[in-house]
Amino acid sequence: MSDTMLTEKKTTEKPLGILGSALKMVKGENTAQLMENFTAEMTLVAEGLCEDQNRLHRDVERMVTEQDQRVQRLESSLELMETSLDEERSARDRDLTEMRQRLAVLERQAGKAQVREKEKEKKRGNIIKDLTVLVAIAAGAWVIVTIINKFF
Repeated sequence: MSDTMLTEKKTTEKPLGILGSALKMVKGENTAQLMENFTAEMTLVAEGLCEDQNRLHRDVERMVTEQDQRVQRLESSLELMETSLDEERSARDRDLTEMRQRLAVLERQAGKAQVREKEKEKKRGNIIKDLTVLVAIAAGAWVIVTIINKFF
């Protein structure tokens, strides 16, 4: 029996030995040191991620500030353009009003000139009529004088 027991003992000890050595390999003999190394590495990774996040936060804040400045510059430029455009419109409106007034003055002057021209034409026509009447009177008088001279 001792042989069979020995064989059974060897048979059961062998898998337990393999299992024990496998656990030793996985666990390691100093698990505390492995845990310390893991914790140190994870702390280092976490600190790196924190630094990256802080740097990204600063970059975002800087970009927001720059964007706000750009928006302010654009709004300022837009206001300046609107003011300039309003001034140009006002100047154009003033020029247009002045041109309309000048045109009205010129039209009145042209109207007065036409009236004067018509009056002059009427006077010329009246003078021609008066001259025609005077010539007719003179011609009639001449005819009468000629007839009187012939008959008397």
